[in-house]
Amino acid sequence: MSFKDILLQINSYPDPTSTDAIDQAVSFAAVIGGTISAIAIEVDIPAVSNRVADYLIGLSGMAKDQERKSAEACRARLDYFTTQAKAAGVFGAIVSRRADLYLVGANIAEHARTRDICIVPLAELTDGQRSVAETVIFGSGRSVLLFRAGAADLPTRTLGTVVLAWDGSRAAARAMADALPMLSKAKDVVVLSVTNEKSVTYAGIGADAVRHLRAHGIEARAVEIDAAGNRIGAVLERYVAESSADLLVMGAYGQSRFREFVLGGATEHMLHNPIVPLMLSH
Repeated sequence: MSFKDILLQINSYPDPTSTDAIDQAVSFAAVIGGTISAIAIEVDIPAVSNRVADYLIGLSGMAKDQERKSAEACRARLDYFTTQAKAAGVFGAIVSRRADLYLVGANIAEHARTRDICIVPLAELTDGQRSVAETVIFGSGRSVLLFRAGAADLPTRTLGTVVLAWDGSRAAARAMADALPMLSKAKDVVVLSVTNEKSVTYAGIGADAVRHLRAHGIEARAVEIDAAGNRIGAVLERYVAESSADLLVMGAYGQSRFREFVLGGATEHMLHNPIVPLMLSH
């Protein structure tokens, strides 16, 4: 089992994806035995009809200048990706598209539907990548891997401990099934359940998940933690930090309402400022 067909989203605006993030994604593809392609979107910035602003500050010219910077960033980052991925022996293809600034996520989600997994690098909390990630998570029908270079780095040599957040729900079951190729590469797999927070989560709930993983040749161990009045997201975050986990796998809870995402508590907590790479399935 492996992810053979990986897609990396490369951001071009306002802050292009760093070369460090590209390096990590390429190395991670090699770690899990996959081929990686990259997609970058040149943004169209919607014209604002304001003659006074055009006269005073050249608003239209500023938009064109930003579009030019986005196009240049796409070319430069895709060239860099191509060089690095070919050197690592994991190159798949590059895809370049042009789209409205507010439709970048929808374009990435569309392309991700025919991939095994989509990698979305996060950067600053205000750079727009959070919105792209949410659109791909809830709109692609595929798993999404999120990371932050320098804060939640992808493993680039081996895949050590992977934690599967397990509460017996449909979303958790989907995440476990989607993650099987990843879990099969890990040295240590932990099925983590947080008790006394949800009424559906009970002592021993992880045992059958461990059995299922074993049926796929994956040795895992069940761990239970009492929430002790804490939110699930905070408990998960503390555990992955204390266990030096390389990756957290979890179901994504939420729905889209008029293009605004209403997220479950644990999903919102982990997306806000991840300290470990997240593999999310919805």
